[in-house]
Amino acid sequence: MGFPKNAAVNTKSVLEQPEVGKLIDELGQLTNLTQAQLAEILGVAYATINRWENGHIQPSPLAIKQFRALIDQLSQSSSETLRAGIQRLLTQHFSHEG
Repeated sequence: MGFPKNAAVNTKSVLEQPEVGKLIDELGQLTNLTQAQLAEILGVAYATINRWENGHIQPSPLAIKQFRALIDQLSQSSSETLRAGIQRLLTQHFSHEG
């Protein structure tokens, strides 16, 4: 699963930058995805995911959009536990500006 690199960025979904590391950690715990697997899904290098999680660099607006798209996709899971966890991630890490 990959995401188009030239997709338009939806500025209505905002991820608070200081929470990126926590989001990556929580997403990994919910899905059992490793940093390497998450990197492959998002189309970035493993080192990039690692740096985001450790707060050394911040993701671009496109990367944030890709996180949101992945989370939205996971919210369609048949697992009630995963859906509940994903909903919690959306509530904690994303805000909607009008």
